Amino acid sequence: MSRVVVITGGGTGIGAACARLLVQEGDQVFIVGRRREPLNALAAEIGAHAVVGDAASGASWHTDILPAILQQAGRIDCLIASAGGMGLGRITEVTDAQWQQALDSNLNSAFASARACLPELVNSCGNLLFVASIASLAAGPEVCGYVTAKHALIGLMRSIARDYGPQGVRANAVCPGWVTTPMADEEMQPLMAAHNLTLEQAYQHVCRDVPLRRPASAQEIAQVCRFLCSTQASIITGATLVADGGSTIVDVPTLAFTSL
Repeated sequence: MSRVVVITGGGTGIGAACARLLVQEGDQVFIVGRRREPLNALAAEIGAHAVVGDAASGASWHTDILPAILQQAGRIDCLIASAGGMGLGRITEVTDAQWQQALDSNLNSAFASARACLPELVNSCGNLLFVASIASLAAGPEVCGYVTAKHALIGLMRSIARDYGPQGVRANAVCPGWVTTPMADEEMQPLMAAHNLTLEQAYQHVCRDVPLRRPASAQEIAQVCRFLCSTQASIITGATLVADGGSTIVDVPTLAFTSL
């Protein structure tokens, strides 16, 4: 029997790649997001169901998103919380509005989604997956809101795994490094302007100290997500799977010796 999979941030990037892969494997996939156009376009292309709503809003889940899913499918077996966004600036540069936006995009969206879906996941002994980041494990420069929210996302995942494991629910997180997505393309723009680089050259530049020397594709991360949500990972819960080309294993103080 096919699963019912809900993917937030499902219109683009990693969420869209997950939707493509899981529809191909026979799952009934609902992609959730605020922008109607990319959702409808992807849904029509791959055979998914588009649900327009704000994943960070409990009210939107209650009145719009969850009723639409349950009316069509009757249950939820898997939630992939892939909605995310920016969170730029050092703490003294971040306004209250920017701080709230970073938390809504990267943390509150996951919280509201999990809270709404968990009763159904308990009924189905299902699982949920948070798309986190290596920013969940280490701090990049001048991205205070993003780093804080992504760190908290791991704590949320572990709390859910601890509290709902006895009821058969698994919760995990995947932590990608650089991935060639529209959001990452946007992040490349200042680097491209400063060094007169093409987009491809900018990705090569940020990956120069990554052991695999390249970014991931969204499809590669989707394969990782597929595994963590599958029966092959049936004993895995509360885990953080790093998919970063080796970025986080690099001993930064020794980088100066690389060119010797």
